[in-house]
Amino acid sequence: MTPPEPGPRAPTGAAAHHRALESLYRAAPINRFFASELEISGEGQARISFTVDASVHHAAGAAHGTTYFKMLDDAAFYAANSLVSDRFLLTTAFNLILTRPIVAGPVIAEGRWVSGRRRVFVAEARLIDAEGEEAARGTGTFMRSRIPLASLPGYADAMRG
Repeated sequence: MTPPEPGPRAPTGAAAHHRALESLYRAAPINRFFASELEISGEGQARISFTVDASVHHAAGAAHGTTYFKMLDDAAFYAANSLVSDRFLLTTAFNLILTRPIVAGPVIAEGRWVSGRRRVFVAEARLIDAEGEEAARGTGTFMRSRIPLASLPGYADAMRG
């Protein structure tokens, strides 16, 4: 009798941390209002996929700035927090440049870490619309908090397997 094939192995190290951050994102109550999916493909990189529709429009029929801010901030934040496995980071400043309206369709927020590894992290993000055009860009600073990642729902559950 041959032994059974081993099943898929649980991620370890950085990969486990990245999957746990993705789980943390899904568990955040704010994301009940924004149907979106986070993917961390490597250290210092985060990508959020979402769709703009009329539910996030301002009075003139395009996505409200809160949508731009949330997705840019989240993409930059998770890019930075992908480098920190013990503490939750906090946004301390975030600057936006809105370059074109988004009315409808799939949008990608691409975040990437720029600098800093000890106390303050700098990360940036951009929104890419369905036509592949950049619609907005943002840069933020993020600081380590006193909140252990392992204490947060979503993250802790994912690390336990």
